Amino acid sequence: MTFQTGHVGLNVSDLDRSRDFYLKIFGFEVFGESADPDRRYAFLGSDGNLLLTLWQQSEGRFATGVPGLHHLSFQVPDIEAVRRAETVIRELGATLHHDGVVPHGEGASSGGVFFEDPDGIRLEIFAPSGADERPAPTASAPTCGFF
Repeated sequence: MTFQTGHVGLNVSDLDRSRDFYLKIFGFEVFGESADPDRRYAFLGSDGNLLLTLWQQSEGRFATGVPGLHHLSFQVPDIEAVRRAETVIRELGATLHHDGVVPHGEGASSGGVFFEDPDGIRLEIFAPSGADERPAPTASAPTCGFF
């Protein structure tokens, strides 16, 4: 058997706010959506591929202190795409960790931006190279592991 990640489903507290956030930062398109007040959801993706499903069935903020999702990471082709995403993240006023683009670790060329969605879900947009202009935030651990 072989496996490939399909889509990721996230619980959100406000579907409209989260949908708009992901559309603006990632440029996703809406594949399907429900306005039923008891079953609100949106299916998002690009190039015909479903990547993310949002389910309005939560309250409060994402809890990092309990077992579950650590962070969700998206790869882009180059560091310029990461920088474009960073600009949108800053424009939206989202929580941005490490103050911008950083490498995955000391001496690594791969890296990106680490930030949070409106519910506090930790996200990463990275490129395989070009992020080595700044030092890693922590020399003793992977950047994506502790933010």
